[in-house]
Amino acid sequence: MRLGYNTNGTTGHRWEQAIELMAEMGYRSVALTVDHYCLNPFSPDLAGEISRMRTVLDRFEMASVIETGARFLLDPRQKHEPTLVSAAPEGRAVRVNFLKRCVEIAKELNSEAVSFWGGVVRDAAAPEETMQRLAAGCRQVLDFAEPLGVKLAFEPEPGMRIQTFDDYRELLTLVDGPGFGLTVDIGHVHCLEPLPISSYLTAWRDRIYTIHIEDMCRGVHDHLRFGEGTIDFVPVMKTLKEIEYSGSVNVELSRHSHMAPEVMRESYEFLRDFFEVR
Repeated sequence: MRLGYNTNGTTGHRWEQAIELMAEMGYRSVALTVDHYCLNPFSPDLAGEISRMRTVLDRFEMASVIETGARFLLDPRQKHEPTLVSAAPEGRAVRVNFLKRCVEIAKELNSEAVSFWGGVVRDAAAPEETMQRLAAGCRQVLDFAEPLGVKLAFEPEPGMRIQTFDDYRELLTLVDGPGFGLTVDIGHVHCLEPLPISSYLTAWRDRIYTIHIEDMCRGVHDHLRFGEGTIDFVPVMKTLKEIEYSGSVNVELSRHSHMAPEVMRESYEFLRDFFEVR
């Protein structure tokens, strides 16, 4: 396992500075949230930025995951919109195109996976209809990613069309294939699922491509600093070692950019004993 940090929690820094800080503290992975300020896929200088990113990652020997949850990259007026479950087909096409661009970035950076979610249903369509929308989009992105050897890690997210592992299991009846796996957010599992976190890690061990981690309280989707929630991390980390998980575990505290160095350091100090660090 490699401990990492998400750049959505370092928006007050240039991404080069943020990754340097992570490396200085001991992090060995970075979750790169594609956004206006980092690997913007619509920038005319994207190729140059990818080249610079590759140099920085190589310099600090950092693994990477591409994250696609930018709030206002695709629509300056609506958070996270459009999505794979949006009512308008042209909106869903915008999201599919964006995800394909992220797959290309992941290929260039040799990233572990592209992490993405389904989206919030904002119209009155029946659940069957919104699931078909989602599955169709996932299939398009998967068909694009498979020949490139890029893994897709789907994240169940509270409040979205796919919230739970049961929802994800339903999605798998409509879309599946090599390279279609899971992003498991430890806080989300604690927030919504009825069983201990460890039971889900064990059950889905073969699907887990990347992990997000933060503290959280049951029933409240709020990413908290470690020690502010109610998660017992000892059995969680013990289970990850038992199932021989070897990917990245990336801290996700997107609302803490205003104090990023402090939160990055305290997160590392909280978690480092669970990892073999150099």
